[in-house]
Amino acid sequence: MQEAWYALLSRGMGWIDLLDILAVTALLFFIIRQVRGTPAVQMLLGVIVLVVANVLAQFLDMAATHRFLQNLLFYIPFAIIVLFREPIRKALAALGSTFFTSRGSLEQRHQLARETAVAVFGLAHLRQGALVVFERTQGLKDYADTGVKVDAEVSSGLLSTIFFPGTALHDGAAVVMDGRLSAAGCYLPLSARDFPTEYGTRHRAAAGITEMTDAVCVVVSEERGSVILAVEGNFEPVSNGEELEKKLYELLGGKPREQAAATDVA
Repeated sequence: MQEAWYALLSRGMGWIDLLDILAVTALLFFIIRQVRGTPAVQMLLGVIVLVVANVLAQFLDMAATHRFLQNLLFYIPFAIIVLFREPIRKALAALGSTFFTSRGSLEQRHQLARETAVAVFGLAHLRQGALVVFERTQGLKDYADTGVKVDAEVSSGLLSTIFFPGTALHDGAAVVMDGRLSAAGCYLPLSARDFPTEYGTRHRAAAGITEMTDAVCVVVSEERGSVILAVEGNFEPVSNGEELEKKLYELLGGKPREQAAATDVA
């Protein structure tokens, strides 16, 4: 590290060096963004403290402390793999998904959002619970395989039938992939976070799958008849079908209505 700085100062900074610094900055920003709001933040800070302490011990010629910290830091990469397993998996999936875009035409996404909104608020009015997961850039095939294959066009009638109380599939999640209802009765990973008592298993499952992937979830609470949109582990209440249709359409890659209208006029 010191040799690199000495070399940089002696020969001056060129555009390659500037590009190098920008690349490292971008990578650090990407890592921080991925672990932000998770327990991994505290662990990452702990690792940084050890690294800084090791540099200071070397600078102050504290041989014993420096040797101890060097030996300790030797095992840090192995600890990181174990402790940061989920953030690493999520970060790599997010990095890979930057090369993919949402599939399906804008009209298909609009129809998907519209049919889902009609079904969801119909179920909410009847106090019938539901959980619908929408794939974006990160695949959901592993989760779809835990349920019953459907492979049908999404419609309000089909979703209402699946989540009708007493049917075999109403307790699981419906997974939408490539604009089609891929499977129903699917099992999703539950979030390990603490939630208020009013949030049940469906909400924990919605938080879990949106924490692990970039999927979007719509949850209907059968106790309160409320509708919640889950994105990146966060819950956003939705008050009516038009609001849900608009937000879901945009989250699935559709243009905001104002932008779409401006494009049509142009």
